[in-house]
Amino acid sequence: MLSRRTFLSSAGAALLIAASGLRVPARAAGLAPTPSMRSGANNYRPGAPIVDRIGNGGFMMTGTVRRAGDGTPLAGQRIQIWAHTTEGHERDPASHGATLTDASGVFRLEMPQIVPAFGQAHGHLAYDSGDFKTVFLRPVMADPRATSLQADFVLQPA
Repeated sequence: MLSRRTFLSSAGAALLIAASGLRVPARAAGLAPTPSMRSGANNYRPGAPIVDRIGNGGFMMTGTVRRAGDGTPLAGQRIQIWAHTTEGHERDPASHGATLTDASGVFRLEMPQIVPAFGQAHGHLAYDSGDFKTVFLRPVMADPRATSLQADFVLQPA
């Protein structure tokens, strides 16, 4: 049987929890990992070289890489990028390259203009270094004439 004292102290604790915003477990409030996207791995080339630029450039692929849970930026992480561009198809080795994140977890790689393939202008990106679970992304451009595309990774330890 529930006493008045137990009821009041339970109700008081519930009010304190609600007022503090702790409605779900603390772990659930952390940054969730990025799931791999369907078709993201199409034409992936393991070990694509780290490059300063893909082709003649003119288009900028950017993004961030953070750790799941606490969102810490991850420096020195390898991101591979490839796409169907004005200079080649996404299956061409010359259309692939990789770059590393800087101290703030940011990556940038200049490449040729992305053009539509199968009706959509899209890029492919992969995190595949091994410290974290592999993630493939396939972001679609809202405007095929845009000259940049951003894709962000939140990685879960392997």
